[in-house]
Amino acid sequence: MSSRASGETAAPVPAPRELDIADLASESVIIFDTAGVIQYWNPASEALYGWPALAMVGRGIGHLSSRTADEDEHWRLLVQEGVWQGLVSRRTPSGAMVAADVRQYVRFNNDGTPRDVVEYGQRSSSDAAGDGADWHIPDRKMAASWEIDIGGALQKIGEIAAFRRTGAAADRALLNTLGLELVQATRIIDVNDRVMRLVGGNRGRELLVGQSVASFWPIESRTALADLIVDAVTGGTPDVTYRRQMPSDGILRDPLVTVWLPGDGGPPNRVLVAVNGTADDDRSFLYLRASEARYRKLVQFMPMALWQVDASHMGKIYAELRGQGVTDFGAYLDEHPDLIELAANTVPVTDVNRAAVEMFGAAGALDLMRPVGYLFTEMPEALRNVMIGRFNGQQNHAEPIKVRTLDGRVLDVQFSITYPKPPAELDVTVFSMVDVTERLSIAAELRQLQADFAHAARISTLGELASSIAHEVNQPLAAIVTNAETSLRWLSRGEPNVEKAKELTARIAASGRRANEIVQRIRGMAAKRSPERVALDLNEVVRESLGFVRHEVESRGIRVTADLGRDLPPAKGDRVQLQQVIVNLLVNAVQALEAASEADREILIGTGLGSDGALNVMLRDTGPGIPPDDLDRIFDGFFTTKEEGVGIGLAICQSIIAEHGGAIAASNPAAGGAAFRFSLPVSE
Repeated sequence: MSSRASGETAAPVPAPRELDIADLASESVIIFDTAGVIQYWNPASEALYGWPALAMVGRGIGHLSSRTADEDEHWRLLVQEGVWQGLVSRRTPSGAMVAADVRQYVRFNNDGTPRDVVEYGQRSSSDAAGDGADWHIPDRKMAASWEIDIGGALQKIGEIAAFRRTGAAADRALLNTLGLELVQATRIIDVNDRVMRLVGGNRGRELLVGQSVASFWPIESRTALADLIVDAVTGGTPDVTYRRQMPSDGILRDPLVTVWLPGDGGPPNRVLVAVNGTADDDRSFLYLRASEARYRKLVQFMPMALWQVDASHMGKIYAELRGQGVTDFGAYLDEHPDLIELAANTVPVTDVNRAAVEMFGAAGALDLMRPVGYLFTEMPEALRNVMIGRFNGQQNHAEPIKVRTLDGRVLDVQFSITYPKPPAELDVTVFSMVDVTERLSIAAELRQLQADFAHAARISTLGELASSIAHEVNQPLAAIVTNAETSLRWLSRGEPNVEKAKELTARIAASGRRANEIVQRIRGMAAKRSPERVALDLNEVVRESLGFVRHEVESRGIRVTADLGRDLPPAKGDRVQLQQVIVNLLVNAVQALEAASEADREILIGTGLGSDGALNVMLRDTGPGIPPDDLDRIFDGFFTTKEEGVGIGLAICQSIIAEHGGAIAASNPAAGGAAFRFSLPVSE
């Protein structure tokens, strides 16, 4: 059969959908256009002749066979008469010739003009090289076929070729480095289905095209691939194959890799690669493909939004920086913020699931398959944290962040990342996001509700202490009045005693300041304000709280003993909220002691540092104690043993202490009465 007469490259015509069944045929099925250019080449053709479809579609069959006058004549007769049958001899990639019995049929258009030619073939029984085509063409007989653009690798190819010519090939380490860089610089033009099954994972062909071959080629054999590419390019002759048996790489057992320059007259800077071998897995491809389908379905329908990211080139940068002695990567990023920008603009998203598409309001997955920078527009510092985690060798990283969706919404999400484990390739980094916007909104509303309840409880407590507050304020006011009247008398004498008046005036000022302090303390307790966590002197907070109940205690003849620890570290908390807890416990103790005899009315309060490093506040009274049946419910909301009580005081105390990172508990000591203890973390 003749190749195309003009030498021009015809654009491949997609095979009709009904021809998909030919993929399963045991015979070789080839479709030519009327000029003899191959339009379709099924798996059985690959098995029979050794050439992958990627190398054959768009070419004439003539470059695989010797042109003879008889062959040209049979093609002319075929087009005229519509059928031909006979023996052909065609060259395999290894250079051997295969004899095949073929039948060729012309298919016609409705107007009677020839449309294309369909050829059926099988190994000739007279060919001693083999014993005929199998009824089924297994995957192991099909090559994993790659069409590769080497335009970006020409400089590396030239450097390796120069090393070979100058005898510097002994520097194997440098050659290996150049080989790795060569493969990294190549780009995928096209692949066949077996490549996608072997290395594509759940990525389609469109996501492999344009990516570096290094992203999908085992690292152990990249330098060997680079050597074959250099051989083919420096050889310069189309269709001359260069092959090498390679060690098992975890994908194929003992793969045979063949590389050659295509002779189809197409665009320059291309090589074709065919990899033959049995999958390095005892399970069948049908099993593996079914398993992959289950995996993809699981990932696609997970409620958590997932992104698969290829960070391989950043991994190489990190390795170089470690080699240069960089250990504090955070400080390095502060000095080189352009590296963060590089990651944002060059690390691509290679796959996403349905939940990610829905979360970001995208029209489809392809809208999200671009550099990862769009995930960090609201919080660029999160990308910095991701990079530091990878550099430091963490297994994973998580933090809450904000993201902006494609339709302009800003979401609060819980962001997590799982890094690949060495020696795995660096193209399997997984991001996950859970939308917590509504949850955070509800939590904020709950905090506001708790704050409102706490404020109401403080106002209620101040109402119960109205007489104490009045007494506290009246004391400095009475002193002011008394000192003012006395001062007037000293000044109204015939000889005014100015020195005495000055002394009394100073007392008036001191009493005024005292009254102001009392009012400010009460205003602070009554004010509706946001909590402010600062370092506090816990003993000072206890003393201020005792000031609120001083009159209540004294008027009822209650003895208060304070055992405050020395040299305590500061607590971290809100002064007013902690005062509220202590005052509430003191008021409850005062009320519990009303039934006790005056001789037995005592409150003990103390502070100290626990064995666990937390600050403790202890309060015990000598009252009747807490009914045993109520101990488990005493901190429940709206539970009370008082006839006029609301039952929110202790519940709010518990919520305040919990928000401070501490715990509160109640008990009945053996010596009698009731005891409360709460802990607080130390301020760092």
